[in-house]
Amino acid sequence: MSVMPHIFGDRWLTAEREPIGVIDIGSNSVRLVIYEGAVRAATPVFNEKVLCGLGRSIHSTGRLSDEAIERAIGALARFRVISRIVGVKVLRVIATAAVREAENGREFIARGEKACGAKIEILSGEKEAELAAHGIRMGFREADGFAGDLGGGSLELIDIYRDTLNEATTMPLGGLRLIDSTGDKLDKALALIDESLGKIDWLAKGAGRPFYAVGGTWRALAKLHMDETNYPLRVMQGYSIPTRDAILFCEKVRKTKKLSLLPGIDDVARARREVLPYGALVLERLLKLLAPSEVIFSVYGIREGLVFSLLPEVEQRKDPLLCFCEDYSRLRSRSYDHAVELCAWTDVLFDSPDLTETADEKRLRHAACLMSDIGWRAHPDYRGEKSLNIIAQSGLVGTDHPGRMFIAMSVFFRHVGSSEQNTDQLSERIKGALSKRALKRARIVGAAIRAAHMVSIGMPGVIDETPLSFEDGKLVLTLPKSYASLDGERLRRRMESLAALLQLTAEVRAGR
Repeated sequence: MSVMPHIFGDRWLTAEREPIGVIDIGSNSVRLVIYEGAVRAATPVFNEKVLCGLGRSIHSTGRLSDEAIERAIGALARFRVISRIVGVKVLRVIATAAVREAENGREFIARGEKACGAKIEILSGEKEAELAAHGIRMGFREADGFAGDLGGGSLELIDIYRDTLNEATTMPLGGLRLIDSTGDKLDKALALIDESLGKIDWLAKGAGRPFYAVGGTWRALAKLHMDETNYPLRVMQGYSIPTRDAILFCEKVRKTKKLSLLPGIDDVARARREVLPYGALVLERLLKLLAPSEVIFSVYGIREGLVFSLLPEVEQRKDPLLCFCEDYSRLRSRSYDHAVELCAWTDVLFDSPDLTETADEKRLRHAACLMSDIGWRAHPDYRGEKSLNIIAQSGLVGTDHPGRMFIAMSVFFRHVGSSEQNTDQLSERIKGALSKRALKRARIVGAAIRAAHMVSIGMPGVIDETPLSFEDGKLVLTLPKSYASLDGERLRRRMESLAALLQLTAEVRAGR
């Protein structure tokens, strides 16, 4: 009898990682996310939500409605079967504000545990804030700023400084709660929001630092902003808006009489649209008090924070960007070892005083090297475009959107060459995502990887013996006798292209 490979790839057949599932029972939605394993750059392999509205009537009735409970129980039963099919060994289930505060919350928990087959942990507001902060730590490197997680029932705020979690609070400012408590009157919500925020005496510490926005309502706002500005990417993680622009956009959304007129609104779930004006109002008032440097949206929240909290400290301290790229390289490249060799081989180029790079630029270059061969299975004519699209739209973490585009463009140039003619293939919106310095560096990195592959054929153990060096205005590639026959017209052309970007001449020394 033949055995069908597991749908999530060969890695799973080796039991290298066991999938971990998290069910988040929120005030608005019940969601299951299954991650490929408890690792630094945890990648979801399954993600499904059901908008149940458990917190819709908590303020007015104090109870979870019967209809919402039945929808949630049905979702939990489905998620139990899905988890079994995927092979989840660890299933963590958490519940937040609505269940925590409802008179019949314990009754729901009893039914919910039977439905999902696991214990349900009711989080305190402070624990929610802590997990949200851990989610930001999972998705960003050395995060420094305020994180805000807006749900259907509450808003959690916490001050993060790298590995340290400082002041935290929870407030009854979730979208569904505000609708319930004000009779769906935005004007009344304004007073409630300002009253709650006015009680926090440490908001001034957020001035001039990033604000990390977490939660489905705020992500929906970010999607609308992308449509309004014709933004070239449709990636939420790391999407950034200057504070002033974010405030103006929030004002526009909450003042719009017909949400159906907003560009991109059709991509927002109907059940989410009713809370959009309230989410916009909360964000607007919060930003005016915080005065942060920018708003950065995160898809990483309490679910990812829970996974992060399970990791040993040594794993938590790893670079999320490089961890992601290492994993992707192992899965999609011809040789992960060769990708690692490229990092060291290109280090030589940037040791030159004329090509200095910051620590962040170096890690971005290394990330590009690790991702440089992920498109090798595509047709040669489309490898550049294919790789660019994969990287630009991937689950990449630990960098901002310009960093993401630098990696994508470097790999694009690695396949198509770095001439201006090839750059013309790209839309002005994509090219505009990078500074002139970053675009030049992407060309250099792409040309270097392109030359290296002409020597190594993507296989490990070769370029370690064929070093680059600088000598009297020349960029020199040395081929030992064992690889001397690799010298040829195509290799020399690629070396000349790389050297020209460095304003040098190229020389290949073979057989010495």
